[in-house]
Order: sequence, then C-alpha cells, then structure tokens
Amino acid sequence: MTSANSDTLALLDNLPKINMGAKSANAPLTMSHDKGPQVPLIEATIGDFFDAICDKYPEREALVVRQQNIRWTYRQLQRQVNQLASAMIEMGLEVGDRVGIWSHNNAEWLLLQLATAKVGVILVNINPAYRTFELQYALNKLGCSVLVLMRHFKSSDYAQLIRELCPEIYHKPYHQLDLVEIPTVERIIWIDEPDTDETFGFMQKFSNWLAEGDADDPRVAERQATLKNTDPINVQFTSGTTGTPKGATLTHRNILNNGYFIGEAMNLTHEDRLCIPVPLYHCFGMVLGNLAVLTHGGCMVYPNDGFEPLTVLQTVEEEKCTGLHGVPTMFIAELDHPDFAKYDLSTLRTGIMAGSSCPIEVMRRVINEMHMNEVTIAYGMTETSPVSCQTNEHTPLEKQVSTVGLVQPNIEVKIVDTETGEVVPIGETGELLTRGYSVMKGYWGSRFKTKEAIQDGWMHTGDLAVMDEEGYIKIVGRSKDMVIRGGENIYPVEIENYLYRHPKIRDVQIVGVPDDHYGEVLAAWIIAKKDAELTEEEVKQFCRDNIAHYKVPKYYRFVEEYPMTITGKIQKYKIVEAMIAELGLE
Repeated sequence: MTSANSDTLALLDNLPKINMGAKSANAPLTMSHDKGPQVPLIEATIGDFFDAICDKYPEREALVVRQQNIRWTYRQLQRQVNQLASAMIEMGLEVGDRVGIWSHNNAEWLLLQLATAKVGVILVNINPAYRTFELQYALNKLGCSVLVLMRHFKSSDYAQLIRELCPEIYHKPYHQLDLVEIPTVERIIWIDEPDTDETFGFMQKFSNWLAEGDADDPRVAERQATLKNTDPINVQFTSGTTGTPKGATLTHRNILNNGYFIGEAMNLTHEDRLCIPVPLYHCFGMVLGNLAVLTHGGCMVYPNDGFEPLTVLQTVEEEKCTGLHGVPTMFIAELDHPDFAKYDLSTLRTGIMAGSSCPIEVMRRVINEMHMNEVTIAYGMTETSPVSCQTNEHTPLEKQVSTVGLVQPNIEVKIVDTETGEVVPIGETGELLTRGYSVMKGYWGSRFKTKEAIQDGWMHTGDLAVMDEEGYIKIVGRSKDMVIRGGENIYPVEIENYLYRHPKIRDVQIVGVPDDHYGEVLAAWIIAKKDAELTEEEVKQFCRDNIAHYKVPKYYRFVEEYPMTITGKIQKYKIVEAMIAELGLE
C-alpha cells in the first residue's frame, strides 16, 4: 500500500457519520434559504479513494454484471482497473486528454470510469441514443482522442454508424486513423464479447487494448500521485430540449463527495448490494449508483445492458439486492409486470427514485409492495454532480411522497423571486439556486453559457420550488413549464400528483398549450392501467370534484407511451408540439 493510500484509508476510518434527521430540531425557517450539515469533505482523488476501499474490503464482491456473467471482488476489480490505466499510459494518453464512452451498461464502462480517474484522463459520457450528427458534435466539442463503443444494442449498429459518419474509415487501420469528420479521434475501440471472431480493421478490440496494459505497472501509481482532486475528470452532456447540448465539466471532488453523501442518505454499508438498471452514462448510474456504492464498499449489480423490468425483478431476487434505483416509469413497469408477484423482493430496503417528478401513488406502491421502506427521493441536475436534496429514513411519509427532502451536506440552497432575484418567504414559489462543492467547473468550451448559469457561485437550476419551515423542498415544475391560464399560475406537477390517485390511471403528464381566450390551457396525456376502460368525462369529473376549475385540463389524450429520452425522462416539449399540431394551434 502506498503512503497516499494509507492516508486515504485512515480517512475512510474517520469519515463523519451525518445525522440526517436532526433538521427538525432546528428553529423554524422564515425565509427560503437553508444549508445542509457542514462536515469535512473528502479531499482525495477518485483513484486514491478507490484504492483505499480495495485495501479495506479486498475480498468482498464489488461488481456483478449479469449479462456478461462477471463477478469481481474489489481486488479483482482493482487489478482490471490498473491494467486498463496502464494501457492508457502505454497508448500515450496524457493528463487532461479526453476519452469518449458510447455504450450502455457493462463492466468495461466501470473500468473506464475508474481507470480514467487514475491517470487523469477525462471521461466523456456520450448518450447511446446519439446518432451520427450528435456523436460528431460531442467528439469534436471535447476533442476526444479515443472513442470506446459497444458493438450494437437492439436495433442500433454502432459500427455502422461510425462507417456512415466516416466512410473513408474502411481503408484505415485502427492505429492510423485520420478521419475528416472527427479529426481528433486517434483510436476507436469496440467492446467485444469473449472469444468473438468478429473483427474490424478500423477498430481495436477492448480485450486487446486491455492486454496492452500491466496491472503492476508502476507508472499508474506515479501518474496517480500527480493528480489533484480539483482536476476535471468527467464531462456529461445535459439533455436540454433546445439548442446544442452543453458539456457539464465535473471534478473528482464534485462527484466523489456527492456519491458519498448520497450513500449516507441511503444508509449504505459494505453489506449492501445495489441493483443499477439506470444508465451509467448519466449521473444516475455513474454517481448515484457506482460512486454511492464504491464509497461504502458495497456491491454494484448490473441486471442488463439496458432496462428491462423482468431482468430487474429476477436480479433483485437472485442476487438478494438490498437497494434498487430507477425513474418512476421504471418502477411502474416493474410493479405492473404480469409476473411481479412471482418474485421475492423482500431483501430490498432502500434505493432512489429520481429523474422526474415522483408520483405519490407510485411511491406508496414501492414502499408497500417492493419492501423499500427506506427508499429515497433525490433531486438535482448534472451541473451539480448531481444531487442537491434528498430524503432519508427520518423523512415523514407525507414528506417522502411530496418533497425532495432536505439540503444535502455542504450544500446551500435558496429560492428566489424569478424577477427580482430576492429570497422569497417560506411557502412561496421561486427559482431554486444552489451552491457549494457540487457545482460544476463549467460548461466545456462555453464560458458565456457558464456565466449565465453560475452567478456569484450560485447555480441557477431553472426549477420552481417551495421550501417549508423545516427546510423540506417541493419541486413544482420548471420555470418554463409553468402554465399561466388567464393570469392564474398553474404547476403541472400538482395536477399530475392529483390524477395519479385515480384508480384507472397508470401514468399522466400535464402540459400547457396555446389558447386564444386564456393564453394557455392544460392538456393531459394519460396512460390507463391495463384492461381499464377510462373516458375523458370520467377524468373531468374526477378533477371537477376536487380541484379548482382553472386547473381542470381542457384537452385529453389516452396514449400507450410518452416521448422519452433514453434515461427515462419524459420530453414534455414533444407532447406540446404534438398537441399544437393536432389541434391546429400553430
């Protein structure tokens, strides 16, 4: 063990345990401005912290990848990581170089996450849903030297997409790429399957790349010792609905600490086994999943490369998982699977529901039917590493299902008037701002966009929120999602949470559409429960009986699914576009 690792291991033994339930003992708040507990931060790099965890739990199972039949202990994982880090140095990658990963979940993804952190290479997460134009933009924006990709996923043939983008690649050997459309890319590596005979002259096999490294290469530790925890180590593209994606640049300090505090809110220990069906290329899988588990010495369990509800249920039972992550649509798909009752999920205790507003009725079913009594809600954004607020085991049920919890440790939050910028009193709606260790370094290569987003250290989230006197925060929508009907401000999430109570409604999304008389009115897209017969009049009557008349949607559509991003976020702007086109409201 190196002296650096010894120091970090000592830090592991003395990390503060946070009293997440102490907030209610404080004096009631009068203004919407609060801070989480102030405790020491982890001032280590991801590589050093990971090595310390491996030294503390060398023989504990660290990773299970079901579709690849992989089971690694922490020591085995560490050797694989060190070998890949060595291969990166052997390739000539320097501190600050960029490597893109264009893949769904697999062991190689985790190896890249940790190996890049050890040698100071910046990992660039590329959405597997990207096609040639988006891929080209991401690679060129960051100037990536290497692209690692999965061979295919469902109907997507990633090798073919590369050939479409760079037709001259047919005549290029993998070690001498010189491509017109992605000129900085010097090597393309594909994640091969064991003993595969498939070859590409223009791409190197991941297994062959790994074989170029040495798990005992002293250069890895030497490089690792030169790194600072404030160095950028990861770039994730925000999934904005307008304009080109922005690359949020995150440091070791950003995501390592966020992962640790997320795990603390979940009460994670080295005994926990977390099922991670959410994508690794997104903060949900990479930070709330991998880093939350790694910082506590637990086991990461990947049920499949992409989400499929049946494999999640099977994995939880067979791997005896204690935690499960997902966005609401994932939990709904699991709960409504016809074979749900066949699986023993009694080992579950915790997990995170995040990614979009969490319906109250879905949360209740998760607690009651999936045994997740300590399930937490997490709120944040990629630009804040990502979590700023989270519920925990001390959160009362009524606030567990209606808020995103309290401010995370070492983070400060305020809610301000969208016009004046002044902090609003408790109970009033305004834009949520956050600052602290978690705020990103900036948008890669976009200093003007960075200045727009971060002012005086405060990250402007664009989310509308309300804080209560105990510091619990409720997200009521995006500032741009707020609907103004005849001068009345309406927050779609409020109507959605009400409609989830209807016994025949499985899922619902509320949007605002143009109206000649009121300016805007509400439209509801509803997914009915299986075999349920539901009419527009039934829903209208359900609304009229219990909510203000101006909150009752004018338009209703019964659909089978919503337009969604690959991470499970519903694209409301596409719903709005569809309604405008259908109703002739252009």
